[in-house]
Amino acid sequence: MDDEEWLSRQFEANRPRLRAVAYRMLGSLPDAEDAVQNAWLRLHRADPDAIENLGGWLTTVVGRECLHVLRSRRRRPERLVDPVARPLPDPVVSAAEEPADPEQEALLADSVSLALLVVLDSLSPAERLAFVFHDMFGFAFDEIASLMSCSPAAARQHASRARRRVRGADPPAPGPDRSGRQRRVVDAFFAAVNAGDFASLARILDPDVVLRADYGPGRAPAVYRGVDTIARQSRAGRGADLYPVIVNGLPGVVTARHGRPVSLLAFTVVGDRIVEIDGIRDRDRVRTLTAGIVEFDG
Repeated sequence: MDDEEWLSRQFEANRPRLRAVAYRMLGSLPDAEDAVQNAWLRLHRADPDAIENLGGWLTTVVGRECLHVLRSRRRRPERLVDPVARPLPDPVVSAAEEPADPEQEALLADSVSLALLVVLDSLSPAERLAFVFHDMFGFAFDEIASLMSCSPAAARQHASRARRRVRGADPPAPGPDRSGRQRRVVDAFFAAVNAGDFASLARILDPDVVLRADYGPGRAPAVYRGVDTIARQSRAGRGADLYPVIVNGLPGVVTARHGRPVSLLAFTVVGDRIVEIDGIRDRDRVRTLTAGIVEFDG
């Protein structure tokens, strides 16, 4: 085996972890893939004999790539009244009837829900990197400090601030849906919507339920709160064709009309109630995210 083949095999063995790091850092699958690909290009220009720990070296390179992207984004801040009303990150969508493949399982380990990614998106680049690398991947603060060109004490402080904000937001943790109970709650939700049965909706929706809607370019994201408001918003879904999917490990649904996608929805179900709905209502984006997973009629 020559050096090129050995490097390629080692890189592919590290790819799932690198994608997982980049996805948590950037909340965008294309951006995560770009960061990983840039690490591969950097590896080709490096001297392999000078790299003691290839996995650690690659993760550091990906971290720096992500930090650069996050800082570039920060220079173009969006003015949003509600800090929760942010464009939703790219979810990982899979078919409802099929188990996730190993790469998807690695990507979504540690319950990386859309709610958590939205909270991570509210952090500064330094806070996000320190939290992701330390709390999610177990890097030591001296390693993180080297990556960010700061002191270990500063890295620890960044992670501590991020941790407080993540805990303060308290993203719901529904746990795995091995029995299908969460899916049945989602099915009951749509049955109540189609029937115009407000009493049933009130039983299915948590009193503090939140709907986060990302409408795509040209319209600001929005957050709707409370049973009455979300019941009114749900009327638009009456009679739509429904395609069950899994969205970042949560029960999800793609809605369509006349063979064209309308929305992608992810439901956080705790107990027997829906506590959060994350919706992407940009039709082009929904079609891209579900390509190869959902075949629309018509």
